[in-house]
Amino acid sequence: MDFKELDPILHSQLRLAVMSLLISVKEAEFTFLKEKTNATSGNLSVQISKLKEAGYIEITKQFNNNYPQTICKITPKGVLAFENYVKALQSYMRL
Repeated sequence: MDFKELDPILHSQLRLAVMSLLISVKEAEFTFLKEKTNATSGNLSVQISKLKEAGYIEITKQFNNNYPQTICKITPKGVLAFENYVKALQSYMRL
């Protein structure tokens, strides 16, 4: 039985949590992700940057009523990476 390589970008608890949330809502505000993952602002910021560098999410910064707003959106590449990660995990569970 061959083990499929698990994507190191997604094999982090917080990054996987962010991707899981984004796969269901397509896009979300930073504060929503922070609330749902119970992450600190600093840690979440670092992890979404890593997801952006991998091309898995897009980050849009804008202002809403003079308050900065950061919107994270999953990319087609991110959807594919997430689906492949889930398939790889399923292959481990079939052993």
